[in-house]
Amino acid sequence: MSTKTRSLSPRLVAVFAVVAVAAVTLVGHPVHGTAKSSAAAVSTFSADDAVKLVTGKDGVLRFETAEDHTRYVWAGNPPLADGLPAGDTAFITQGYIYPAGTLKGTDGVLPDGSPEFPDKVLGQWTCTGWWVGAGERSETAPWISTHVFNFGAAPGKAMLLTTGYDVDDLVIPIDRAVTGGSGTYAGARGVQTEVNLGYNATNGINITYEIRLGGA
Repeated sequence: MSTKTRSLSPRLVAVFAVVAVAAVTLVGHPVHGTAKSSAAAVSTFSADDAVKLVTGKDGVLRFETAEDHTRYVWAGNPPLADGLPAGDTAFITQGYIYPAGTLKGTDGVLPDGSPEFPDKVLGQWTCTGWWVGAGERSETAPWISTHVFNFGAAPGKAMLLTTGYDVDDLVIPIDRAVTGGSGTYAGARGVQTEVNLGYNATNGINITYEIRLGGA
């Protein structure tokens, strides 16, 4: 359905706002983006402790992420049409990993991009991929992405990667493939199920996850 008859999702409105502000900041020129430089690890947990906190007795990993939308950026200089890039466009964004049950849907990140619950941050979430909805202009724009979950303070000690589709709709389960990892999760394979919970103070998306590795 055309976005001319249906309003854009909060996530896409926020993305448009980020691009617009960035353009004004640089005297009206299109930009690659103004996201902050890559953050140092903010977790006070070791990789081992973080893994224990996300792993259930049944072997299923359960946790949540809160996107810091101040870190969201489109790649290149996409011209906008109806608030969205006129062509398929790459992006990258980051956020925080929390224990399952931490987020209520609209919390997790403060307006300045810092974690709302710093003592609960289990690691860093990075999402990179493509928005591929240029030809559809639907409210539910498809995203194809790779999620990188780095548990604990040290990079790569317990890292998982998943690949698949993302959507903007809330409370709709989406399955993705676990495609690998490093450290504790070296060679990992399995299935990730994600559900969008809501939008936080930066207009970033909050997501809850269940990951079943191997025969879990």
